[in-house]
Amino acid sequence: MKMIEKIRLTIDGNPVEVMRGATILEAAEAAGVYIPTLCADEDLRPYGACRLCLVEVKGDRRPVLPACSTPATDGMVVGTSSPLIDKLRRNLVELMLSDHPEDCLTCPQNNRCDLQQVAAYVGVRQIRFAGEKRHYTIDDSNPFFERDLERCILCGKCVRVCDEVQGRSAIHYAYRGLGTKIATVLDRPLLQSVCESCGQCVAKCPTGALRTKTSLQVGLPTGETKTVCAYCGVGCGMILQTRDNRIIGVEGDHDNPVNWGRLCVKGSFGYDYVHHPERLTSPLVRKDGEFQEATWDEALDLIVEKLASVVENDGPDTVAFLSSAKCTNEENYLLQKLGRGVIGTNNIDHCARL
Repeated sequence: MKMIEKIRLTIDGNPVEVMRGATILEAAEAAGVYIPTLCADEDLRPYGACRLCLVEVKGDRRPVLPACSTPATDGMVVGTSSPLIDKLRRNLVELMLSDHPEDCLTCPQNNRCDLQQVAAYVGVRQIRFAGEKRHYTIDDSNPFFERDLERCILCGKCVRVCDEVQGRSAIHYAYRGLGTKIATVLDRPLLQSVCESCGQCVAKCPTGALRTKTSLQVGLPTGETKTVCAYCGVGCGMILQTRDNRIIGVEGDHDNPVNWGRLCVKGSFGYDYVHHPERLTSPLVRKDGEFQEATWDEALDLIVEKLASVVENDGPDTVAFLSSAKCTNEENYLLQKLGRGVIGTNNIDHCARL
């Protein structure tokens, strides 16, 4: 059996052991050392777009290297902060902010913007660069989220997750120079593209360039609850963001081994039904020709009574079972066992067959 090889290196004086093939950024995270970055993501291939993760490697002829795309090697000695690195990072952030809107307090991503946090970390106190600003119309054609390209820093996260994870390639870099932007094919609105509205680009965006329409109506959540998506039987983990006992947003649960934080359009945005005024929250039983609320015990006792009566009087084949794609495989298996083993009928079907 092939042994998994590990390497040892030192980061800011901290010894760390990682698997061979890990990047310096991954090694730093393993050592608990923070390196600012706006384009790196554990779900995406190394890209090196923002250049904020610059580090110094002892003995290397190059003064600085991007930690996100430089492989760690055995015996490497890395420094993540120095007067040169700190100056370069401040300059890079200043350049990003030079044509970025300056309305952080009223931005929907205020206090949850990665660019805002990195600017505070590197110590940006003024914007020394001034010049032409980009001006774009907000694309609100998508029913679930908006795209504000004036806030885009061209980190490429949205492009890469759409291509590498979702496999849709609905967006990409377009044009050149100051006019470079993220665009769909033929620069059409999102709704006219092959976008599936999965929301993964929104989840990865480090600024307010992509934001859900719900975030425009409410502020920051005050609570979070881990749960499982109820739309199908896959079992994707999600984190419900709540405020005033209402769901105001959803994030994928990165610790869930089913989806590793990824969600489809239903999981990301299909939660309005929870608070719909016509949503049923208890069973209804018909009494005297009208539906009336009942307890679960009353409803289940009635089902058992009616099923037993039908089977006894008319035979088991007068009963049929229709299972659901919203149930797990195990639950659907139990339903067919109930039909075949308990009731005695082979009349079993599934909604997904349609």
